[in-house]
Amino acid sequence: MHRLIISCPDKTGLVAEVSRLVANFGGCIMEAHHHGCLETQWFFMRHVISGLDTNIEQKSKPFNQHMQALAKDFDMEWKLIDTQKKKRVVILASHASHCLQELLSRWQSNDIYCEIPCVISNHESLKPLVDHFEIPYIYSPVDPLQKHTSFNNLTQVLANYKPDVIVLARYMQILPSTLCQAYENRMINIHHSFLPSFVGANPYQKAYERGVKLIGATSHYVTEDLDEGPILEQDVTRVKHSHSKEDMVRLGKDVERRVLAQGLNYHLEDRVFVHGRRTVILD
Repeated sequence: MHRLIISCPDKTGLVAEVSRLVANFGGCIMEAHHHGCLETQWFFMRHVISGLDTNIEQKSKPFNQHMQALAKDFDMEWKLIDTQKKKRVVILASHASHCLQELLSRWQSNDIYCEIPCVISNHESLKPLVDHFEIPYIYSPVDPLQKHTSFNNLTQVLANYKPDVIVLARYMQILPSTLCQAYENRMINIHHSFLPSFVGANPYQKAYERGVKLIGATSHYVTEDLDEGPILEQDVTRVKHSHSKEDMVRLGKDVERRVLAQGLNYHLEDRVFVHGRRTVILD
C-alpha cells in the first residue's frame, strides 16, 4: 500500500491525470480525499493506493519519473509514501506523565502506528514509566545557566536517533530557533489551552482568573514563535464557577491526552498539509 500526497495550484484535469497514471501502474485507489480552497485556488489530495508497482516501466520509465513529469506540468509538490514503513517518533517529556503515558499505551496497543526509538527527558523522574514499556530513556538535562550547551547536546542526541517526527509531551522548555527550523512541520507540541487564548505559561491559572466556562488543549507544530505554530487538533471540556484551578488541571489533562494523540495520528497518517499558517487535514 502507498499514500500519494499532492499539493498544488487548482487546475482542471488534475485528478483525472493522476488517476490515469495510477491505473497504468496497476494501482487501485482505496481512499480518495480532496480539498480545493476557493480563496487561494490551491488543491490538496491524499490517495491511498493498493497494488501500485513502482518498479515496472511504462514507456521505459518507472512510476516516479512519470509522476515527476506530471508534477512539472501541474506545479505539484508531491510524496509517495510506503504505508508499511513505520515513522520514527522521538518523545520529549519533563515531569508530567499523562501525555507520555497516553502515547506509550496507544503505541503498545498498536493504536499508534510508529516506532519509538527513545524518550528524552530533562528530568529522571519518568524513567520507571518508560522502562515499563522497554523503550530507551535518555536523560538530557537543561542547565538554566548553560542552555546553549544543553540544547546542543539535545540536538546531537536527536540526530543520533534520526526521528521522522518529534513530540513534545509536556516538555516544558522553549526550544532554540535552530532546532525548530531543523524539524519544521515535524515537531508537535501540546499546549494546555484552546489557542490562541492563554499562550505561554500557566494557562489554567489565567483561565481560572478569567472565570472561563470552557477549557481546552491544542496540538500544533512548533515554530520559533511560542505557541503560534499551525494547529493540528483542538478540543474542550466545560467547567463551572465551582471548579478550582486544581479541578481545571485535572479535567484538562484528559483533553490534553486525546488532543496530542489525535494530532500525532494525523501526522503519521499523512493527513496534514501546511499552507501558510494554516493546516488542511484530510480525514
